[in-house]
Amino acid sequence: MAEPTLRAPRRALHAIRQGAHRVDAATPASRDRAVDALRAFAILGVVLGHWLVTALVAQDGGLHTASPLQRMPWLAPISWIFQTLAVFFLVGGHVATRSLASAQARGTTYPHWLRARLTRLLRPVAALLALWTVAAVTLLLTGAPLATIHTLLKLALSPLWFLLVFAALTAATPLLTRLNPLWPLAVVLHVDVLRFGLHMGPSWLGWVNLAAGWLVPYTLGAAWTRGELDTRRAAWVLLIAGTTATAALIIWAGYPASMVGVPGTTISNLNPPTLAAVTFGLAQCGLALLLRDRLRRAMTRPLAWSATTLTNLSAMTIFLWHQTALMATTATALLAGRLPGLHTHPDSLTWVAARLAYLPLFALTLTLFWLAFRHHEQGPRRPRNRPSRLVHHHSPQAKTPHNA
Repeated sequence: MAEPTLRAPRRALHAIRQGAHRVDAATPASRDRAVDALRAFAILGVVLGHWLVTALVAQDGGLHTASPLQRMPWLAPISWIFQTLAVFFLVGGHVATRSLASAQARGTTYPHWLRARLTRLLRPVAALLALWTVAAVTLLLTGAPLATIHTLLKLALSPLWFLLVFAALTAATPLLTRLNPLWPLAVVLHVDVLRFGLHMGPSWLGWVNLAAGWLVPYTLGAAWTRGELDTRRAAWVLLIAGTTATAALIIWAGYPASMVGVPGTTISNLNPPTLAAVTFGLAQCGLALLLRDRLRRAMTRPLAWSATTLTNLSAMTIFLWHQTALMATTATALLAGRLPGLHTHPDSLTWVAARLAYLPLFALTLTLFWLAFRHHEQGPRRPRNRPSRLVHHHSPQAKTPHNA
């Protein structure tokens, strides 16, 4: 009996390796695998960050949100590791500007190009909205507290702000291909001086940074396409300048150390983005650019590359459903009572240790959502003789006169 039991895992592992080698062989040599790796790390960083700092506390017959950063502010460095949105916008700007140039070279019109990109980006949203519409109505009919429904909907739909900003920047790509990142950076600086330095301007002024703040890494991506960030010197300048500016803003200008929002604080670095969040993003982009060569070497391993490819093909599905996976796990576990790390106040290292133990369970729940809804992003299964989507090209910056 033991031998057949051992054969099944071996066959599964062999099949995984064979599949990884097929993906690796189907990928053209011209593809810059570092771009895919950076996008995957950015998405997974956001997911893990949310799972670590978002708590749903069961109290008074309902659920409300809390954060371990509220009671344990010394955990702020966690947000420095997992708040990776700037890297996603950097890669997004790079890929969009390359894609637009390629489309124009093929004679594809801007409306056709934009429709193709936004369809892939926004198509998964319909499934999320449909499920949560049904869930909200069901909760109302069963008498759930309005505060709990508001909490759940806010968490479930919070990823949509990111998609709206990203879609808007994608649509504006033809206008942004030559924009110097210093211009949106200057806008963020002036907005923050008015808000925090002079205490002037209307209450909505900070929301100007929602566009200007993420324009900075997006236009850095366009500069990457133009070849202006090819040298390691440029990456080091971004890393050192961004780190120095962020440290100065936190130490002397009173900006929060956390790069994500913390309940109960008067200032959030992320909602809307502050100058500290933008300078921190510059440092992240510099580090990402420095790691390109190492990532390209790492992605030559078939297993690593196939995992990265799978993440990229389902990036929006993972991003949209990760909060729902957290809430589904938390709500289901309530049947067993108030569990530490899931339903209790995040105010101790015991909570942190318990939350780390629950991460595989969150991942398993997210996998179930991925299996159910991935086709909304990936589209129908392709025919056998049709080339895989993996063969789309985005090449590393070639040192050739033609590219120059």
